[in-house]
Amino acid sequence: MKGIGKILRYLKEYKKYAFVNVFANTLSIIFGVFSITLLIPFLNVLFPSQGSVEKQAVVLVKPAFHFSGAWLSDMSKYYMQTFTIQYGVQYVLILMCLFFVVVMLLKNTFRYMAAYNMAPIRNGVIKDLRNEIYDKILVLPLSYYSAERKGDIMARMTNDLTEIEWSVMQSLEMITVNPLTILVTLGTLIFLSPQLTLLALVLLPLTGFLIAKVGGTLRKSSSKAKGMMGVLFSMIEETIGGIRIIRAFTAEKIVHTKFREENDRYTTIMNRVYRRTDLASPLTEVLVSVVLAVLLYIGGNLVWSPNHYLDGPIFIAYVILFSQLMPPAKAFSTAYFNVEKGLASLERINKILHAEVTVTEVANPRTINSFDSEIEFHNVGFAYQRGDTGYALQNINLKIPKGKTIAIVGQSGSGKSTLVDMLPRFYDPTEGVITIDGIALNELSIPQLRNLMGIVTQDTVLFNDTVKNNIAFGMTGVTDEQVIQAAKVAHAHEFISSMENGYETNIGDRGGKMSGGERQRMSLARAILKNPPILILDEATSALDTESERLVQDALTKLMTNRTSIVIAHRLSTIKNADEIIVMQKGNIVERGNHAALLALNGVYRRLYDLQSFV
Repeated sequence: MKGIGKILRYLKEYKKYAFVNVFANTLSIIFGVFSITLLIPFLNVLFPSQGSVEKQAVVLVKPAFHFSGAWLSDMSKYYMQTFTIQYGVQYVLILMCLFFVVVMLLKNTFRYMAAYNMAPIRNGVIKDLRNEIYDKILVLPLSYYSAERKGDIMARMTNDLTEIEWSVMQSLEMITVNPLTILVTLGTLIFLSPQLTLLALVLLPLTGFLIAKVGGTLRKSSSKAKGMMGVLFSMIEETIGGIRIIRAFTAEKIVHTKFREENDRYTTIMNRVYRRTDLASPLTEVLVSVVLAVLLYIGGNLVWSPNHYLDGPIFIAYVILFSQLMPPAKAFSTAYFNVEKGLASLERINKILHAEVTVTEVANPRTINSFDSEIEFHNVGFAYQRGDTGYALQNINLKIPKGKTIAIVGQSGSGKSTLVDMLPRFYDPTEGVITIDGIALNELSIPQLRNLMGIVTQDTVLFNDTVKNNIAFGMTGVTDEQVIQAAKVAHAHEFISSMENGYETNIGDRGGKMSGGERQRMSLARAILKNPPILILDEATSALDTESERLVQDALTKLMTNRTSIVIAHRLSTIKNADEIIVMQKGNIVERGNHAALLALNGVYRRLYDLQSFV
């Protein structure tokens, strides 16, 4: 159970609520036990001691204290007989019933107070965990998302967090309420009958051993089930995203069969998990019942023995009080099983929380608010995984002067996108250094560095929000006039104005209500509104039809005016006027120069150009 500490460490921000919860539960437990011990005087009133007058007269003298149930029984007889003689049996019974109601009222008042203070603990811990995971998702390197399934990440933020919520509640109760209940009850049982309690203490550990044995493999099975739920989430996400292709290739039966197989495997494992979890309560109840049966037999003999070792009312109260050990014992075992499941979920969540963040900011970063001179790559090399022998980039030496347009071309997989992704520090170079105005990128403030850059990619990223909020994404204090002006420059104002609510129209998931050309022009409007000194265009027109490309290319020409532009292009006709063209092959720069010079070389660029001209 060492893993409980991993969950409980999240409670440190809610110590006040936890303290009140424990305090209220303690009082509730004490009043609960006290309500049962009231049976002893109640039974003594109903069934007064039988025997000689001399024996009864002894009880009318207040007994001296001694630590035993017999003293408690004699004290109850003393007070009950005294009150009965003075006020009558009816008065005593009414008084005891009222006292019982007051005790139960106090017990349940403190019980509700404990539950009242548990609510902010449960919800607060989950809120903090959810925020922590989301914050980590925002800073994890892009390579992490290439290796992980999106559906599995979503499963960890939903299903696994719900499991943690229950584990936090159960673990807090397990280490406070249930042990306190058991300790207070056992203490009272020892007071009532040390002999019977000693026997119980010998038998009860056996039940705990059997419960722990059953739950031994629960965490492993639960962890496997959580992983399979992540697979199901990923399959659902992929199906929704690729529904057109699935239908176009009539692959419904294939994906349906695959999903059913995974779902069946998940169901089989969850059946095993639930069966073991559900075994906790009945197993505990049966084992405790066996112990109780043994105590009933031995206690009954003590009551009926000639030496009268145990008083009848005390034995009845003892049995009822011992039976009250069953709920906390059952709750303890159930909580144990739930915590094991919760720890499996916590391990999955920790894989996100403890994932290495490779792009970090130095303790005291240098500020940068403008781009004044040049960007330079000094012997830059890059591998996606540390220790990789195959580098995606090698020996990159490149200068990008302010105000120039640099085009990067090459076959797919030559390293073009990786090269430009290092400028906003989506990746850091494995070797070498990249500088801007002579300062290494890793010495600069990351937000300030990225504020200098506007990025337009082939895969346009839009959000399920209004047109206005998508264009002004990430910017504050933007006026409607500025948004409209940016849209006009990007040739987007006309189609936006024709929408039902204009700039306040919600564009749906990923802008699914618009065409590819319209989405791309909105992306350009976003970059125009940001007005960055450095512009990165990653194949911004390659997926567009001829008419859309003409409009977008016109908007790009306006956007690139008086800016430092880095353009990745497959269509070489769009970068003829670049100041310098960088030709890449297998992670290396193999040619560089302007359009005419590269054609004259009759090398890689010429072959690419001739292939496109032939097509």
